[in-house]
Amino acid sequence: MSQRLTLTGIRFAVLCIVTSAVLALPSPAQDIPVAAISKDESSVKFSVKSSIPVAGTFEKWDATLTFASPDVTTAVLDIKIQADSVNTGSGLKDKTMKGKDYFDVKHDPLITFHSTKITQTGPLTFDVDGDFTIHGVTKSEKLKLDLTVEGKDEAEIKGTMFFDRKDFGMDKNIPFVTVADRIEVIDDLKVKKVSGPRLVLKQ
Repeated sequence: MSQRLTLTGIRFAVLCIVTSAVLALPSPAQDIPVAAISKDESSVKFSVKSSIPVAGTFEKWDATLTFASPDVTTAVLDIKIQADSVNTGSGLKDKTMKGKDYFDVKHDPLITFHSTKITQTGPLTFDVDGDFTIHGVTKSEKLKLDLTVEGKDEAEIKGTMFFDRKDFGMDKNIPFVTVADRIEVIDDLKVKKVSGPRLVLKQ
């Protein structure tokens, strides 16, 4: 009986030691920056040269920025745009862009960008390589970012990406409008740190 009690006591002591050691370890979440993108202060726009100016914005989209460490190059940027939310200010242009020759929103409701590599090119500039999907086609594209630090816990990210619409199967013109092949996408994102350490940037 005493031997059984002794073994039970040893097991309990070991359990207490292991539990204390685990609780004493720093939480990974405390070592990783957590950021949120303020949609009310952000926008996703596009423009293209044409015989009649074509530019617009997307009213519905989501974006996340996650980090694996305080090193800013470990970030992963994900942008998901509801293609049906395109707004050019023209009903005819919107209808054409939602149709099968452009976004084809019935079959491909999302336009997405998922970053695969971030390279710091200057004190506050970055090249972001990623997978860009539009019109059901995915290709590697590059987003160029400019970072503006606003106070201790806020920053503005302005990203610009150019792509050839014909590479994604969008080779038609808008009725009565001759559209260039090169399209510019502009992401203006307001980022706020929620918790964790500050990001580490190369000087």
